[in-house]
Amino acid sequence: MQRVMIIGQPGSGKSTLARRLGALTFLPVVHIDHIHWKSGWIERDRTEKTKMTLDVIKDPQWIFEGGHSATWHERLDRADTLIWLDIPLNLRAWRVLRRTLLYYGRTRPDLPDGCPEKLSLEFWSWIWRTRHTGRQKMRTLCDNAPADKTIYHITSSREVNTFFSNLSEAIAIGNLGIPHR
Repeated sequence: MQRVMIIGQPGSGKSTLARRLGALTFLPVVHIDHIHWKSGWIERDRTEKTKMTLDVIKDPQWIFEGGHSATWHERLDRADTLIWLDIPLNLRAWRVLRRTLLYYGRTRPDLPDGCPEKLSLEFWSWIWRTRHTGRQKMRTLCDNAPADKTIYHITSSREVNTFFSNLSEAIAIGNLGIPHR
């Protein structure tokens, strides 16, 4: 486990999983929102986002969470592990609402400086509109992933906890080639 790609819809826990996984494995964590947004909620140009993403995945080690599906195939080619957080809409909506209230007016750790959390009807509408299409794109990516990739399809908080329990044990006995620090 040296290059980990994490996908999931908004509120699925991608950023949280990436941070926890980074703390456990000491792999560098990249949040797509740092690439997607500039300060002040200014969206980067698609070409710039793609270049920045492709530059990151050249590195030998990373945990890369998030969208920009235009680069999913290149990321998957470089990744050794793919984690799909396929969490139900009701739980994802609750999480988005909770984080909005928790960070309202402040910038979350997975966002660039100058992007304070806000209540956005446009974002909520996008979550609703893409609930089926986004999930299908992720299913297709996982279903068509090369056989040499380790794939985790996680569908609940309980499965996230089991994933970390098993991973911690594997690291402790040296089965993943991740150095102790």
